[in-house]
Amino acid sequence: MKKILAFAGSNSSTSINFQLLTHLANRIQGHQVKIQDFTQYELPLYSADREKEKGIPLSATIINNIIKDHDALVIAVNEHNGNVSAYFKNMIDWLSRLNRNFLADKKILLISTSPGKRGAASALEYTKGILPRFGGQVIESFSFPSYHDNFKDGKMLNEVLDMGIQDVLTTFSHQLG
Repeated sequence: MKKILAFAGSNSSTSINFQLLTHLANRIQGHQVKIQDFTQYELPLYSADREKEKGIPLSATIINNIIKDHDALVIAVNEHNGNVSAYFKNMIDWLSRLNRNFLADKKILLISTSPGKRGAASALEYTKGILPRFGGQVIESFSFPSYHDNFKDGKMLNEVLDMGIQDVLTTFSHQLG
């Protein structure tokens, strides 16, 4: 049984990515899954000057230690204007300054959603490309389109998307061993 950490790259209190993440995390079988809300750990906007003057924020160290304590990650990637949110990018920036390989040996499942038909696909693709630079291995990814049309009250409304998600979750779980 592996320890899986599930978190969203959004700092919105009404994040649809966090809602979808919670649903998916609760469907993972045979592993210990922890759903984490990192918004309680405030990180100032990264700048080299800030780092030089005040060092790495304690919150970055706490987040790093939580990630380090898990074997695998499920990350819900939200999208702002065709890219990852500033919140998520800032988290990656601080974590990579603390430890360039903060994702070493982590197997990762990426998911994304948006109200639109592309399901935050641009942010998902960016994240798939960037996380291996920090030692992570992206095993699976899934872009969930048209969130409000396909998910309501904690349930999947589209059977084809539901089957696709189940396939991704099964493959991810098997890859963990």
